[in-house]
Amino acid sequence: MITSVHTIVYATDANAARTFLRDVIGWPYVDARDGWLIFQQPASELAVHPEDEPTGRCELYLMCDDIEATMADLTAKGAQFTAPVRQASFGLLTSIQIPGGGQIGLYQPRHPTAYDL
Repeated sequence: MITSVHTIVYATDANAARTFLRDVIGWPYVDARDGWLIFQQPASELAVHPEDEPTGRCELYLMCDDIEATMADLTAKGAQFTAPVRQASFGLLTSIQIPGGGQIGLYQPRHPTAYDL
């Protein structure tokens, strides 16, 4: 039986990325060993999008109820946004820089959600 999903974010500065997820995003965590933090994520959902060429690409998006309020809260904690909010077919969207890592999306969905089924 599948019990959960384990997401991996790769970062050239793993400590900076872990600090960001702990202190800015505010996710609870366990210390697996010697500062190797594993974070509890909020409820989630998974979608499969079509593509013409197989890339194996995966993306990570955080979802929120109010993108402007969430951005203000995260900015006050030191988050850096890499794109202005834009209207997408699925909702309002922006991107957050993970220190020492890549970017993750933040969006306010305008579609039915599955995370609370």
